[in-house]
Amino acid sequence: MKKIILSTLILTALYSCKKEGQKVENTSVADSASVTKNTVSAKSTSISKEFSPEDLGKYLAQKNDTLYVTNFFATWCGPCMREIPHFKKKMEELKGKPVKFTFINLDDKSEWNRSVKKFADENNLASNIILLDGQKLDPTFFKANFKQWDGGSIPFTYLRKGDKTDEYLGMMTEETLNSKVEALLK
Repeated sequence: MKKIILSTLILTALYSCKKEGQKVENTSVADSASVTKNTVSAKSTSISKEFSPEDLGKYLAQKNDTLYVTNFFATWCGPCMREIPHFKKKMEELKGKPVKFTFINLDDKSEWNRSVKKFADENNLASNIILLDGQKLDPTFFKANFKQWDGGSIPFTYLRKGDKTDEYLGMMTEETLNSKVEALLK
């Protein structure tokens, strides 16, 4: 019961603001988060996608020879920010390989054009960030897409290659990220 109450309080706190942010009409599930696409300068970047929970579910369910590394984060989350350099380093190492890194942002919509844009620009990750309106998430989304994550805390990383999946709740060390990625690339 405590877990349910805590999860509800966290989600309520995260998504209590109802101010509408900029919404992008194209919500296709294209593989635009490829590690090979990072040629736009940081000064001219903008976050290009907002996904619905349904679109995100389709993205997470892709089964092919590509390794999808999907990290759920928020700019206000200290552990999330501390693990980002590990992901960026791994992205650079795997450039040109069939690996796609995607960062699902769970900040409130009112922060998308401020904190999230600033983070994306500073880290040159705009093409890898998907915006997700947490107010649209419900327990069925988590049950349908993950074995262990109920949405109660972040960071959370979901890895998929074909039928193989791996989930990691909490801040990933560089060694843990390397180990999980290498295991799925075999």
